[in-house]
Amino acid sequence: MNKNSVPSKYIEDEKNKKIEELQEKEKYSFYQEDLAFAKELNILRNDFYYQMNYIDKDNLSLIDFLYKPLDAMSGDAYSVRKIDESREFYLVVDGMGKGLSASLTSMLITSFINHIIDKMKAANSFDLKMLVDESIDYIKPILLDEEALAIDFIVLDSFKNCMDYAKFAMPAALMLNEQNEVIKIKSNNSPLSKYKSNFNISSVDTYGMSKFLFYSDGLIENSTHVEEQLYASLIEDDFKTSFSREELKNKIFEKTNLFEDDTTLIFIKKLNFSKSLIVERSFNSSLEDVDRANEWYAKEWENLTDKENVAYNAGLVFTELFMNAYEHGNLGISNAVKHTLIEEDKYFDTLLEMEKLSTKKIFVKIDKIEDNGLTYIITQIADEGSGFDTQILSEIFRNSRKFNGRGVLVSRKNSLGIYYNSSGNSVLYLNKI
Repeated sequence: MNKNSVPSKYIEDEKNKKIEELQEKEKYSFYQEDLAFAKELNILRNDFYYQMNYIDKDNLSLIDFLYKPLDAMSGDAYSVRKIDESREFYLVVDGMGKGLSASLTSMLITSFINHIIDKMKAANSFDLKMLVDESIDYIKPILLDEEALAIDFIVLDSFKNCMDYAKFAMPAALMLNEQNEVIKIKSNNSPLSKYKSNFNISSVDTYGMSKFLFYSDGLIENSTHVEEQLYASLIEDDFKTSFSREELKNKIFEKTNLFEDDTTLIFIKKLNFSKSLIVERSFNSSLEDVDRANEWYAKEWENLTDKENVAYNAGLVFTELFMNAYEHGNLGISNAVKHTLIEEDKYFDTLLEMEKLSTKKIFVKIDKIEDNGLTYIITQIADEGSGFDTQILSEIFRNSRKFNGRGVLVSRKNSLGIYYNSSGNSVLYLNKI
């Protein structure tokens, strides 16, 4: 026997043991990071996740978001809350610095603010001044001596056409007016620190404003490929020429290098449908009308554009969402039941039986809106079903590999965005021609 074989085997075993221990530690670390990020996403509150926000019968706003943490523990946070029929509250938080301390501060104050808003809504007593005051009192004892916090408290009121805000050392909010001019709303307060006591709340007229952008400084401090400029020098033009968040996001990604800090933005676009209708039509809840609707929609697009790829993508979205309105909406078949029926080879027979008992309709409306020299087609599909909780969309888009609902994923990929009403029985999507 080789004299070195026993020591060599011992050394090899110890080496493998160390490797296994390190692998287990790494797995545990990743597991904890996943849990921490999931907790962050639970703390962030979004009452408008892929939702239309109706102002009146001819006007609505689309509220979109981009949240890009640099690490699992983010110093950025946001929340958007529906206060009542006319008001929404927007929060953007940027914990100055990086790492665990900044993340804890951001998450603590975001969680507290959402808790206070829940209480105010329950009592029908929302008050921005009181919210800011309570938030400062809460966070001051928690902040370290050298720590500071940048934060936006913003309330948009669509009935009064005004924006009330307390901005603490955040980048200027942007608005676009009817003359296609960008209006900058600068911070009216210094950073929130342990020694902060007084604060200002200001108000600005928002009549005629068609777009809004609120964001953390991680966005504008990114370096770009454009003559070594920071994105701060490009953001106004990109905001002005973007109809949707998707367009703005594409411009950001095309021009910037890898994100160098936590980045958060909230993009709001108002739509006016008073003079934009092209056509509207209703269909029965039947497989025959599913085919009829697809043929009709394809012909409508032949009159809208000669760009075959655009028309094809719009048709894909229509097919998926119209089928959802038929099977899940009006017939009320859940995903779980659908999969069981497919496995048992009873799906289409069941549809044919159920549709005989349904008198519900599916309504389709196509609008055309001109914006900044470009044309956008907006399709709305509404059913007469009971709808669904649209908050499930957050799980769909975060865990697309685990989710079975192909329709909404295909629809988002092939359009500039999809948006449901609050009850989930009407959906809108955008295409540019």
